[in-house]
Amino acid sequence: MKSEGNLYLIPCTLGDNEPLEVLPITVKEAIEQLTVFIVENEKTARRFIKRITPEKSQPSLQFFILNKHTDPSELPAFLAPCLNGEKIGLLSEAGCPGIADPGADIVKIAHEKNIKVTPLVGPSSILLALMSSGMNGQSFAFNGYLPIDKNERRNELKRLERLSFEKKQSQIFIETPYRNNKMLEDISAILGGNTNICVACDITLSTEFIKTQSANSWKKNMVDLHKRPTIFIIHKS
Repeated sequence: MKSEGNLYLIPCTLGDNEPLEVLPITVKEAIEQLTVFIVENEKTARRFIKRITPEKSQPSLQFFILNKHTDPSELPAFLAPCLNGEKIGLLSEAGCPGIADPGADIVKIAHEKNIKVTPLVGPSSILLALMSSGMNGQSFAFNGYLPIDKNERRNELKRLERLSFEKKQSQIFIETPYRNNKMLEDISAILGGNTNICVACDITLSTEFIKTQSANSWKKNMVDLHKRPTIFIIHKS
């Protein structure tokens, strides 16, 4: 079957640092070739593209917006340029497209349409947190956001703690940044005192903080995570 076009999965920085401090030159080279992008937010996408390729003509760029407000029926049309043999880029707001990111829906359609998918190397806060946690990197699960309801959250945390023990599996999750402090308080209070908790925030930034210690230790040594992008990992051994 004939392959149509090419969809590049373009990683972005995890915060406001210089792109080429954390991204390989291949990302810059790919963006230099592209004029059509699928993005979550046009303004921040333009800013990122300008920082990594300042000489690129901004008026020549075309953007399709993919976020929680996008009607799923619109998605196949975003890939129309690829069906004409054109290369387009899928750009995440932070980190890698398709990982805790709506871009996965576009990638699925690309495969269905026989469009070549090319992932580019870049930072994933999930993997960087796991790498630096000291927890099991052979078996792990990313659980996204936990329930907001207090009782449901408690039950889910206890379930993940049990899974981590029974399967010897690191359990990874995130929270809306302005609720991070409450999340750390809840984890420390709800989980067993000896259960290990890794907190990894502002990864790759100058304010980066990564620490693994027991729930009991966190109770005595809280850290301010308010509005700081954070990954939480738990493991009961």
